[in-house]
Amino acid sequence: MNTANPQLEGLYLALSALCDLLVDKGVVEREELHDALQKAERTAVAESHVDGDTESRRKAIAFPIHFLLLASKCTARGEVPSFHELTRQIGRGG
Repeated sequence: MNTANPQLEGLYLALSALCDLLVDKGVVEREELHDALQKAERTAVAESHVDGDTESRRKAIAFPIHFLLLASKCTARGEVPSFHELTRQIGRGG
């Protein structure tokens, strides 16, 4: 991610914390959260294909969803990686 976007970095971290709070409070199960995020990703990718978006634009659209999914999976394993660690994993296809 471009380091010129610190507001987005903070927003992704805040959304990740809110997702974890919903799971911790029992509002949703982690699997339900993952299902919802995967559905959002499928919708975003399908719409971007219809709109004729480029591959780089599709990746940009999917980035926040990948970030939240990966952050949630790490939290479920008891890991708390930094924003930059998560983005590196996403970049490697993780």
